[in-house]
Amino acid sequence: MKVLRYLVPMGIFAAVLGFLFVGLGLNPREVPSPLVGKPAPAFQLPRLDDPAQTVGRNDLLGKVWMLNVWASWCAPCREEHPLVIDIARRKLVPVYGLNYKDQTQAARGWLANLGDPYTATLVDANGRVGIDFGVYGVPETFIIDRQGVIRYKHTGPLTADVVRTRIEPLLKELQDAG
Repeated sequence: MKVLRYLVPMGIFAAVLGFLFVGLGLNPREVPSPLVGKPAPAFQLPRLDDPAQTVGRNDLLGKVWMLNVWASWCAPCREEHPLVIDIARRKLVPVYGLNYKDQTQAARGWLANLGDPYTATLVDANGRVGIDFGVYGVPETFIIDRQGVIRYKHTGPLTADVVRTRIEPLLKELQDAG
């Protein structure tokens, strides 16, 4: 009985240390998404450049595409923008912008000043589509396959390392599969 009195606290302490060790190894920028592996939410949104035209999820079926959620008021979006431009310039994948809770004129000005890498920028003025995608904040980036299934989500600004080690290999795999 005396031994048990010491073993139980030691066991609890070891378990807490184990959880702490595992937790310290996790990447705090990686927010798991319950939507990865599931169909992208249905949407139909107006284009920033021509609000009379809309683009919806069903219009994009049959091709691999990237959705980059951004806003003109977002400082980290400015930080990642050169990488988004590079992805579009190299034609790795069609890049669609989701302009999240932004003012139309501010968004247009931002793209005019920094460059417009997007095949189309979709206006999500009230944030409803962003919520459907599980957006926590901007920027966020999604890779969607030919069947309309979300295959990858990156929370926060893209980095050259993420593009090289995660996005490019995934895009190659998805494009080779189709």
